[in-house]
Amino acid sequence: MRNASSGVATPEEAPSVGSLAPEPLGLLLSKIAFGSSTDPDGCLNTLVRIHKEGSQKMSKPNIKAAGIDTGKFNLDVAVHGASDTLEIVNAAAGHETLIDWLRARDIERVGIEASGGYEKPVTAALRRAHFVVIVLQPMQVRSYAGFELLRAKNDHIDAALIAKCTALSDAVRAAPDPRLEPLAEALTLIDQLGEDIARWKTRREGFHQAAPHDWASAEIKRLTRLRNLERRHLIQAIRDHKDLARRLELMLSVPGIAEPTALTLLIRMPEIGHLTREQIAALAGLAPYDHDSGRFKGQRRIAGGRARVRKALYAAAFPAAQRWNPQLVAFYKRLMQNGLKHKQAIVACARKLLIMVNAVIARGAPWIEHQTQS
Repeated sequence: MRNASSGVATPEEAPSVGSLAPEPLGLLLSKIAFGSSTDPDGCLNTLVRIHKEGSQKMSKPNIKAAGIDTGKFNLDVAVHGASDTLEIVNAAAGHETLIDWLRARDIERVGIEASGGYEKPVTAALRRAHFVVIVLQPMQVRSYAGFELLRAKNDHIDAALIAKCTALSDAVRAAPDPRLEPLAEALTLIDQLGEDIARWKTRREGFHQAAPHDWASAEIKRLTRLRNLERRHLIQAIRDHKDLARRLELMLSVPGIAEPTALTLLIRMPEIGHLTREQIAALAGLAPYDHDSGRFKGQRRIAGGRARVRKALYAAAFPAAQRWNPQLVAFYKRLMQNGLKHKQAIVACARKLLIMVNAVIARGAPWIEHQTQS
């Protein structure tokens, strides 16, 4: 994946810090014959070394890797380059058995496919046991299967495919901050309460009798109080950690960023402040991508990224571009004068708002102080 303006390869969405970027695997061929074919943000294709005499030699991975296909009740495990397989229950007892089984085979790296959260307990157990764990998205695994022209699919085949993809991968990121997992669950609850409030408001519009209308109004008030209470608890939990509290305050210093958006960025995008502006925009799904071929010049569109982060930024950018952020107000007006549609301009403002927050975190200074210094 490359940014449309800079041509810099950028990550898209990842389920968590420490996992690989969820881009489709690049099936790129070498510029010379069939040379090295790699995707720095996904799995690596098989490497082919071209020697001076013109011969080709396949390089084999020397990392001992295992792959885990995750299910609600069971885990299927395979070792790359070996016939060893294991099927265990996806529970604490099974995780201990898995750890002993992997250690007996000197496994250095474990790949696991994300599966609706069912992979989280075993991933945590493996990391506590000091294994290097790569969390892959299903799209990554299936894209590599397509490269291998593999059509068959079952749990054992998937485990072996994950193991191969893990062994060939060289983009291994640090494990996520364990403090963020419980915070993310609390934030998800807050988001779901907001969705419930929106549903009850829609239902209330269809009630014409006083009794159901009043009942819906009472339910909306109850859910609103509960959401506000949970948000206060979450903020207090963040303030118990000085570094997280500092990052939260820096985010809130940017005009147009209020607590809901700041909490989303802090918890759901911990990479902020450590990536370039192109990379952070792609990670949020706010980077426009080329859609060209030959003489055809398609319309640039945003794609991928972390949906909840993008939704929060879009919701914040709308009022910020209308009133609260002077730079975004001017930016929005200029885009509209240049012929962009309203939603396109708001998306561009959301991207710019994210870049502002990224700069503030990277420099460790509040927005106003940064503006004064510059």
